[in-house]
Amino acid sequence: MEAPVREIPEFELALLKRSVDELAADRERCGRCRRSPLVGERVYVYETGAIACELCRSFERATPIASRTIHGPEFGHTMRLTDRRAARRPTAA
Repeated sequence: MEAPVREIPEFELALLKRSVDELAADRERCGRCRRSPLVGERVYVYETGAIACELCRSFERATPIASRTIHGPEFGHTMRLTDRRAARRPTAA
C-alpha cells in the first residue's frame, strides 16, 4: 500500500514559513556569502561592522579588528564541575 500524500493548506504553510524566517533572522550571517557559520567556527569582524566567515576571510583586503568563535545555544547554560578536594589543606594538630 502507498502512504497517502497530505497536502499542506496555504495557511499552515504560511505559518511554517513565517516561523522559519523568524528563526533565521536571529542568526549571524557572513556578509559576503550569507552563510550561517557553524558552531566552533571563527568569524571575523571588520571596522565597518561587517562579519566574514572563515571561508570568505581571504577575500577581504582589510585587517579584521576582532574575531570570535561561534557558540551553540547551550553556551552559558552549562555547569562546570570542579574538584576542590586537592585545594583543602590538612590542619596541623
